[in-house]
Amino acid sequence: MRYYVLDRGDQLSAELAEQFHQLAAQRHFVIDAVSPEIVISIGGDGTMLHAFHTFVNHIPNIAFVGVHTGHLGFYSDWKSDELAQLIELMSHDFISAENTARIVKYPLLELTIHKKSGTTTHVALNEFTLKGVYGTLVAQIDINQASFEMFRGDGICVSTPSGSTAYNKSLGGAMVHPSIEAIQIAEIASINNRVYRTMGAPLLLPKHHECNIYPNQDQRLLITIDHIVLPVDDLISVSCKVSEQKISFARYRPYPFWDRVKSAFLR
Repeated sequence: MRYYVLDRGDQLSAELAEQFHQLAAQRHFVIDAVSPEIVISIGGDGTMLHAFHTFVNHIPNIAFVGVHTGHLGFYSDWKSDELAQLIELMSHDFISAENTARIVKYPLLELTIHKKSGTTTHVALNEFTLKGVYGTLVAQIDINQASFEMFRGDGICVSTPSGSTAYNKSLGGAMVHPSIEAIQIAEIASINNRVYRTMGAPLLLPKHHECNIYPNQDQRLLITIDHIVLPVDDLISVSCKVSEQKISFARYRPYPFWDRVKSAFLR
């Protein structure tokens, strides 16, 4: 089995990464930083985001496993004292080829960013946000190439189902099960008065629907794609839709989505 480990960089996560390497060597696993079959994220959800974007160009060929060492590990199935058990189950797959791991696939968000300087395409695991740097964001929002609303406020957040439990939740968005292929648009401090009106509620768009955001010109803006921050001052538009790609997680034991939600927010 070809594997790679990314850790958060704190002492505990680094020690667990070294422990994992030692256990993996005993099972004849091979470290592969270029095209691993399994990527182990040791830390928190931020570490998983980093792992995802590190191997974003190899997403169809990789499965991810999360080991939790932080305060909230929504993407993590395993605790710090369970590495031996995880390696044992991974080794069973490697030796017997019975594929006991269940591969769970989550939808991703595809972004096409049009700037005066060029066009780029990105995918996000959690969310994309667009905000004004020095003041209010003013932007026209189209849905399926039809004008929908003129937004005024601090910003806009577009999330995936798995990302719906992150920033989107703090904005009053709904938590969406990852089996639903959709994206969610949530407003960040929108202005609603006699002059300016926005929808004032989150919107859920299914696969094959598209949202296009056209900010007023000459605004200095800030784009975030998960943990990546991109200052932009020549933005023309951003197109958002459900990606054709999905992220794969290797589940060596059951951990239903709603159990994750309960563990993260109610316990």
